[in-house]
Amino acid sequence: MALPKLTTPEYTLVVPSTGKEIKYRPFLVKEEKVLLIAMEGEDEKQINNAVMNLVKECTFGAISDLKTPMFDIEYIFLKIRSKSVGEIITLSILCPDDEKTRVSYKLNLDEVEVQMSDDHTNIVELTDEIKLIMKYPTMKDITQAKVDDKKSDIEQVFDILKTCIAEVHHGDDITNIIDVSPKDLDEFFESMTQQQFELLQEFFNTMPKLRHAINVKNPKTKKKNEILLEGLGDFFV
Repeated sequence: MALPKLTTPEYTLVVPSTGKEIKYRPFLVKEEKVLLIAMEGEDEKQINNAVMNLVKECTFGAISDLKTPMFDIEYIFLKIRSKSVGEIITLSILCPDDEKTRVSYKLNLDEVEVQMSDDHTNIVELTDEIKLIMKYPTMKDITQAKVDDKKSDIEQVFDILKTCIAEVHHGDDITNIIDVSPKDLDEFFESMTQQQFELLQEFFNTMPKLRHAINVKNPKTKKKNEILLEGLGDFFV
């Protein structure tokens, strides 16, 4: 006799970057197994791939690693995690006042949202004539930037910055970055002044992020600490 087929509930969420509503489901045991194996290996690339594949499957292919910003992936993953094994997780938080004591904190994942700065813009005006149109980094962008172990952390960050330039506007002329050779892009990037580079950095400093503030009390010093959780890794400490 054949075993019965199990049905999986479906839910909806709103993608932060687009405002579009999509369907999703909890992850299955086989999908969680792949994720846990990747996390045991502590290989960032494998973990990112496992998270991305899980999100793709659980959103019925609505989410792509080529176009979907990293903060969307992180947010959607938390929503899937909440419906799969429960919305309450227990974090082990290091108290910053003594940097020794850890306390347990129960967090409701349904309260975590993507936050955006009011002054954020994807337009970076380098000069009166030249401006950059930026796109948000995807998980694929970040993973590819870290493939080469020989590159320093600074070089990897620079690679991500360059990847996120979508267009260069010079007056009425618009250049799509996919039409620019890597050499020409490097020369353009390295010709920026420090002030211009800081304008580019501001795009990343103010871009939407998965972020949530919590308050914990150090049982030893009795001091209250505000902790800012940011990025997917902070929600699994």
